Amino acid sequence: MPSQPDDEFGITEARRILGEVFAPWIQDLNLSVERIEHIPPPEAPDWQPGALLRMPFSERLCRNGGVVCGQALMALADTAMVIANLAANRGYRPMTTVDQTTHFMRAVSSSDVLADARVVRLGRTMSFGRVTLLSASDNKQVAMVSGAFAMLPG
Repeated sequence: MPSQPDDEFGITEARRILGEVFAPWIQDLNLSVERIEHIPPPEAPDWQPGALLRMPFSERLCRNGGVVCGQALMALADTAMVIANLAANRGYRPMTTVDQTTHFMRAVSSSDVLADARVVRLGRTMSFGRVTLLSASDNKQVAMVSGAFAMLPG
């Protein structure tokens, strides 16, 4: 059962939700929550809540030529943004993706992929965010993603 927004929300809860709420094929990506940020650090006026997720490299995620396919990268970005929204809300809140725009910048192969997701604006009914996808082997940017989410009742 998902937590309520007023319950304590931490990385353990984020990991539990990742393993219980998402579709089985998303779980098959073996994503891991590396970090969540929902408490602003002191003296950081431009800070945004967020999450860092990792998608381990697998040949099953590659298209012809050994490059991680765009579909897997987009699923990683969308999932990371959901976890970032949960961090910003400090707990589970039903939502659905309204829009996602992905700009692929370079191919990634033979490397885990990191998704640094940030909530740019969290409203009562909508949330807007950005995700930076990075190759874990060299920390170079792979893609940039922007997304919008509708916050659902319940």
